[in-house]
Amino acid sequence: MRVANALFSFFSAIGSVLGYAAGSYSSLHKIFPFTKTKACDIYCANLKSCFFISISLLLVLTAIALICVKEHVLEKDIIKESKKTKVPFFGDLILALKDLPRAMWLLLLVCALNSIAWFPFLLYDTDWMAKEVYGGKVGNILYNKGVHAGALGLMLNSIVAGVMSIVLELMARRLGGVKKLWAGSNLILATCLAMTILVTKMAQRSRRYDPNGDILPPPAGVKAGAFLVFSTLGIPLAVSLSFISFFN
Repeated sequence: MRVANALFSFFSAIGSVLGYAAGSYSSLHKIFPFTKTKACDIYCANLKSCFFISISLLLVLTAIALICVKEHVLEKDIIKESKKTKVPFFGDLILALKDLPRAMWLLLLVCALNSIAWFPFLLYDTDWMAKEVYGGKVGNILYNKGVHAGALGLMLNSIVAGVMSIVLELMARRLGGVKKLWAGSNLILATCLAMTILVTKMAQRSRRYDPNGDILPPPAGVKAGAFLVFSTLGIPLAVSLSFISFFN
């Protein structure tokens, strides 16, 4: 189970790397020229091209799985018995929650807080890069550059997550247990989310303008800080995707 979860995390990271790389490539729509129309500009066409590629991959991989993976056929007696017995799902769930020890309630609370912490970053990460770091506004060139930079940051995030998913088992042993590894990853997550405030302040203080009064892209140091935050967040992301198997 641990190896399977680590492989799931690893290949999820590979898929994310390829997806974010495609998102940061501005000429992707040339593969499907019909996606660009008067009502759909380059960025819209690139998004539609990503959809076409993902649909094609899903169809191919699903077909391979259906052809290659053999399914265990259930006997008729087993099917009849399963139809007769009713599964009181919600009742069993409530009883299981009542019988949970205090340690499990704390574990569930940490999982919930961890998900809450991830939600805003995963939802607004490219928008944060485009607005706060690059200083762009929705629709202008600087905002689009910031979104592309955010996609590059997410690609770095996925690369780090993929590497970490391979060495998680070894790190858990070296650190003396899964609890220390998970606690450390949550501390890294909290630190990186706090660092987004610092990067935003640095970007605002170092804001530069051209002779026409338009905002210029941020200096290299600010972009490096933002990319460092994206990359470091790959560590807790890999742990979050894989830690469930360590508790089994």
